[in-house]
Amino acid sequence: MKRLKFVFLLAAVAAGQANADQGLDQAISRLQHEWAIVNYQTPEDKRESAFQTLAGMAHDVSQRYPQNAEPMIWEAIVLASEAKVKGGFGALGLAKDARSLLLTAEKINPNALDGSIYSSLGSLYYKVPGWPIGFGDHKVAKEYLEKALQANPNGIDANYFYGDLMLADGNYDAAITYLKKALAAPPRPGRETADAGRRSEIQADLKKAQESK
Repeated sequence: MKRLKFVFLLAAVAAGQANADQGLDQAISRLQHEWAIVNYQTPEDKRESAFQTLAGMAHDVSQRYPQNAEPMIWEAIVLASEAKVKGGFGALGLAKDARSLLLTAEKINPNALDGSIYSSLGSLYYKVPGWPIGFGDHKVAKEYLEKALQANPNGIDANYFYGDLMLADGNYDAAITYLKKALAAPPRPGRETADAGRRSEIQADLKKAQESK
């Protein structure tokens, strides 16, 4: 009888973990979808407030799953996107909060979401102004993005951000190489809106790089 109770207990624990994992997966999928809608389909004059709302939603998920890196990564992505829309000095605090979340997520699981920690950190470091205003640093950005490429060498985001950095640095041949690789990246199931928006950004960068050669 004791053995039977133990088996039931193990089954209950496993079922509870499965439900928790499913709940986390659903929450992450919703954040991914909502981010793509706000970032690529929401009118520009409404985007900042939409990102603020989404940041609150992402923070709630992070609070529900404090031992998981994935919600922190998505909260950071939303904050970084809000910072981009907001601009000016008000954006720097959001960027710093995003960096802090990503560094915390790295300690939990550096491989979460196929290297998204490193692609997100890399994009922050080359888009944020450098000293004395902000923490931006293209050398650090390059190091993080190379880690992202190691984790996900064929991924659309890792290749896009590296290509975008190369474009910003005037390395047009490298930019073209990585942007073309980003365009050839396999589609991500369930992320069709994000993929379509990202491909538009890639094509715009690719045109700039080709015209600048």
